[in-house]
Amino acid sequence: MSGALVFENNFRKRVCAGESLVGAIVSLNSPQVAEIMADAGFDWLFVDAEHGAYGPLAVEALIQAVGNQMPCLVRIPVHEESWIGKMLDIGASGIIAPQVNTVEQAQQVVNYAKYPPLGERGVGVARAQRYGARFADYLEHANESLLTVIQIEHIDAVANVRELAAVGGVDALFIGPYDLSMSMGIPGQVADPKVQECIAEVLEVCREAGKIPGIFGLQSDAVRRYREQGFSLLGLGVDAVFLSSAATQALEKFRQ
Repeated sequence: MSGALVFENNFRKRVCAGESLVGAIVSLNSPQVAEIMADAGFDWLFVDAEHGAYGPLAVEALIQAVGNQMPCLVRIPVHEESWIGKMLDIGASGIIAPQVNTVEQAQQVVNYAKYPPLGERGVGVARAQRYGARFADYLEHANESLLTVIQIEHIDAVANVRELAAVGGVDALFIGPYDLSMSMGIPGQVADPKVQECIAEVLEVCREAGKIPGIFGLQSDAVRRYREQGFSLLGLGVDAVFLSSAATQALEKFRQ
């Protein structure tokens, strides 16, 4: 098996074993930023093609910049076959599907992310199999090597969470607390008891269903609390926020 594929396979195994793994969102269209984030020591990178100004070539450049230093999960902008297939073809270690609120949506994501007989992912020569040089090897191991994550970030998804957790092929349920709070009419108030109750419910369902629970937070203290509660696939911060905060703090310190 190729070195790159072994690396991806090990990442999915680590995630599915419940190992605590912390990543950060990469939202800026800059391979250099991706390199800096990788050098910071995160366990994985959350490449945000939903909100970032990315096309497939830009995402590929970010993944190439990081190389085998760490796995990259790509958040797709839409639940479309072309986006899911392309992100996996260019070498993502898995995909994160946003705003998955129904069983039908979850099944569609899995269907596009898996080769037959588990799904209907299309076959083509691409970077992930070294442009065809390791084609057969990749096809043999891709279904077991690549991570499929759905996001729970709407109150409708929370209402359907037991059914969503039962969908085969979904490895992890990743909570987006900010969008969740928005859907509940209390935007940004992620510490509100009603939001926290939803988060606790999703965590409990993940435990019962044997799915990996994931969640995002902007601050270290919040993400540490989530880890203590039992979340293991963790998102901590955003590249643009890190840059803005560091620049602001440096300037404030200088002016003082």
